[in-house]
Amino acid sequence: MKASQIAICTFLVLLLINVQVSMAVTCSPVQLSSCVSAITSSTPPSNLCCSKIKEQRPCLCQYMKNPNLTKFVNTPNARKVANTCGTPFPRC
Repeated sequence: MKASQIAICTFLVLLLINVQVSMAVTCSPVQLSSCVSAITSSTPPSNLCCSKIKEQRPCLCQYMKNPNLTKFVNTPNARKVANTCGTPFPRC
């Protein structure tokens, strides 16, 4: 198994483990699984990815504080994907 495949599998497992709830939005990192290829490579984000980032934006600070998720969410590539989608990262 390639390192990128292992990273993607690890990311998805971590997403499934860390489901959290917020007031207006159900914070569920698994919702960002459509963004994995865009975050881990130079693939442009899909429309689904962009809609999920916009939906999950209120949860991004929570994800960045989680040691299991921060290494995926708080990266230059993840920020680039969010910005490409028109959803700048919040200041936490």
